Amino acid sequence: MASPAMASNALTARWAATCDGDTTVLSGLGVWPLLAVLADAGTGPAGAELRKAAGSDSAGAEPQQAGSHSVGELLATLTAAPAIHAAVGLWTHRDLPLEQTWLDALPPATHEILSGNTAEDKAHLDAWAAKHTDNLIKRLPVSLGPDTLLVLASALAVRTTWAAPFVNRRRAIEHGPWAGRPFAALTRRTGEPDQVSVIDGITRARIVGSDDIEVHLLLGAPDRPAGEVLRTGIEQVGNNAEQVWQPGQTAPGLEVTESPAIDRPTLDLTACRFTIDAAHDLFDHADLFGLAAARSAGPHFPGISPQPLTISQARQDAMATFSATGFEAAAVTGMAMRASAARRMRGGTLVSVTFDRPFGFLAVHRPTSLVLVAGWIAEPEPWPAN
Repeated sequence: MASPAMASNALTARWAATCDGDTTVLSGLGVWPLLAVLADAGTGPAGAELRKAAGSDSAGAEPQQAGSHSVGELLATLTAAPAIHAAVGLWTHRDLPLEQTWLDALPPATHEILSGNTAEDKAHLDAWAAKHTDNLIKRLPVSLGPDTLLVLASALAVRTTWAAPFVNRRRAIEHGPWAGRPFAALTRRTGEPDQVSVIDGITRARIVGSDDIEVHLLLGAPDRPAGEVLRTGIEQVGNNAEQVWQPGQTAPGLEVTESPAIDRPTLDLTACRFTIDAAHDLFDHADLFGLAAARSAGPHFPGISPQPLTISQARQDAMATFSATGFEAAAVTGMAMRASAARRMRGGTLVSVTFDRPFGFLAVHRPTSLVLVAGWIAEPEPWPAN
């Protein structure tokens, strides 16, 4: 398998390439851990598709643990960064049998049991999403029902402040798609022109934040597709070759001139302030995420359970804010599974009785129907204080 970072970036690049120019925010990093964990347990066409989407080099049909171990490695790396909060969670129906080998390969403290109370379980999952995104996203974007057997989720939150803050300004322009509409702009002047480069015709500004975080702004020619600009920018992450600037150079949104008002190389940067959010149904790009076969009936995940499972939901909610002082973003991705139509879990009548108020009891000698003891419980026994 490719390194977790490379595999996640490749997935993000492929997803970003589908952007059609509408405002959106997405996180391939939020999806990749789930694909890697499922790829370990997958077999047949579903397993092959998931391994390809996750960047696995394994072409075999037998379940592996490489993906889960890579997820653990990735989470350890992310959580070591003060500006990042990342987590993976797994919840399963209490009656779903699970393969212990698969569970053992997951990151620690990942697995919990669904109570069976849909409202309570949804509240618990939403609270998990809020906790692991520092309340930037307050819900897990999957619904629960009586047929939900498994939920796999990831959460990611990033918060950073700029090393050099921007100034909020009103900006109005006369040409282009934003002409005639004053907007909130952010401007700053620094001595860091090396933070700007032109790569494959795309102008890139790298804005450095605290805690090893930086934000890249990317601008292509007006007629260049959004997906292509994003894909190129992602593929060029890490390409920080020094750029030598000469007066007269131009590129999308960029020009180089001489100014008698400065005595050293200087960068004037103007950006647009924004706060955006987006909701994604990953089934809209099922082939990209390796989910085409896994959403159909069949025994796709023997590495998870002997019960055949089908992915019934795959969604992501994401948000991002770019302000004068810093940047914050979050993504929560969830996948839900139900029993495959190939073999559903045995159903039956469920009778629920709750003794949560005063009640009586009898002790009966069954062979003789003799009542040995009778009693009444008026108050519950208190939980021990320590």
